Amino acid sequence: MEENKKILFSAIQPTGVLTLGNYLGAIKNWVKLQDEYKCIYSIADMHSLTVFQTAEELRKNTIELAASLLAAGVDKSTLFIQSNVSEHAELTWVLNCNTYIGEISRMTQFKEKGRKHSDNINVGLMDYPVLMAADILLYQAELVPVGADQKQHLELSRDLAARFNNKYSQTFAVPEPYITKQTARIMSLQEPGSKMSKSDPNPNGFVTLNDSPDVITAKFKRAVTDSGSEVVASKEKPGVTNLLNIYCSFTGKTIKQAEKEFEGKGYGDFKLKVAEAVVEGLKPIQERKAQLLKDKGYIESLLLKGRDEAKYIARKTLSKVYRKVGFYSL
Repeated sequence: MEENKKILFSAIQPTGVLTLGNYLGAIKNWVKLQDEYKCIYSIADMHSLTVFQTAEELRKNTIELAASLLAAGVDKSTLFIQSNVSEHAELTWVLNCNTYIGEISRMTQFKEKGRKHSDNINVGLMDYPVLMAADILLYQAELVPVGADQKQHLELSRDLAARFNNKYSQTFAVPEPYITKQTARIMSLQEPGSKMSKSDPNPNGFVTLNDSPDVITAKFKRAVTDSGSEVVASKEKPGVTNLLNIYCSFTGKTIKQAEKEFEGKGYGDFKLKVAEAVVEGLKPIQERKAQLLKDKGYIESLLLKGRDEAKYIARKTLSKVYRKVGFYSL
């Protein structure tokens, strides 16, 4: 029964095309989670404003991300655009008034992003974790999938929920981190010591969900491997290990099975097989996405449905919050 399922919330920013890292590290898992939990997924366009983008680009990226998510199989959840539910911004203000400057200034991601975007260190960049807390707490989320770079933000969400509950009585569920079952961390094809990222200045370092079979194959052919010639996973072979993780993510094989398969074979053959597995795995997603983008009205109808579902839950939570803090409602 849907009513007995725990609520799980997650969000992703529409800041460009999804990479293989986004897909294997998050989206593929989102699809699986739909069967076990009541999933609420947000396209976090409000968060994306912390870095300047043109209006046209943001709108295009938003609808394209929605198409990518639906094509990948995120179709049994509440999927909505964050800015379409005004309660996110409204709850953020109340939470801001319960957040201490000290805890925000300690956020490591703010410091890192401040270094990367030193020409645009805005208040939104600093306040990002409070908006993230509002995203989660609005839906009484019990579980939040988090990577290593988001753990500190989830801790703030938990602290703010507990602080508000202690001050005003029980209002929010205190969210727990959902630790994914051994999801491979996908690294750059050119610098296997760094996470795969679409902001990588070297386009050969990442594969996007929009890349053609020829482009994907070319990128894997150029992928950095390691000294020696054995296809084995080890700390001493980060390049080969990364490629094995990608191969196993698409084929369903274990690392040991893959190592046995490529025993005695060279890096050239190995990289070609990884490319083939990725091309084959992305093909149905790419075809479905192209089909969806031909009918944006259909995508919008699903996002409207998701907005209404999200708004219903969010308004109930926000009304409770407003009543407890003493806002005079007419």
